[in-house]
Amino acid sequence: MTEPQLVQRARDGDHSAARALYDAHVDRVFRICYRFAGEDHLAQDFTQETFVRAFTKIETFRGEAKFGTWLGSIATTVSLNGLRKVKRFRTRETDLVDDFRAAPSGIAIEPDLDERLSRAVDDLPEGYRTVFILHDLEGYTHEEIGRMLGIQSGTSKSQLFRARNRLRDELSDFAGEWAS
Repeated sequence: MTEPQLVQRARDGDHSAARALYDAHVDRVFRICYRFAGEDHLAQDFTQETFVRAFTKIETFRGEAKFGTWLGSIATTVSLNGLRKVKRFRTRETDLVDDFRAAPSGIAIEPDLDERLSRAVDDLPEGYRTVFILHDLEGYTHEEIGRMLGIQSGTSKSQLFRARNRLRDELSDFAGEWAS
């Protein structure tokens, strides 16, 4: 069964279709929530809230974007709003180095870099951090990010460029180790 068919069946009250949509997307939604929250229990709460909102408002899904993109938008909003409520922006302990796609292969990364990278990502302005996480760590396109956040794809590209420049500046003292 195709995803649009599952969405329609979920709209019609079919719990097995809703479960199939949940199973297909829960891992990615959790990853998005975890990237923002940095804590397992918060990410679980945000993931649950994302699906509660999605299935409560499934009638508003117009199908202009993929269902997963729509869920990503909800997950981002739920995570950011949840973090504002609990004020835990500075408590993240996510190991970003494992997912950092720009890291050269075969090079051992120092623990200092791991810690500094996490701190540097945390210190990015909210818009930069959001686009960086969604694009570079979760693999969304700029068009999908634009739909999620209600911004132009050019704005997403600009924020990603600025985020990468800030991270590059913040971590520049490690560049010599990678060049050799």
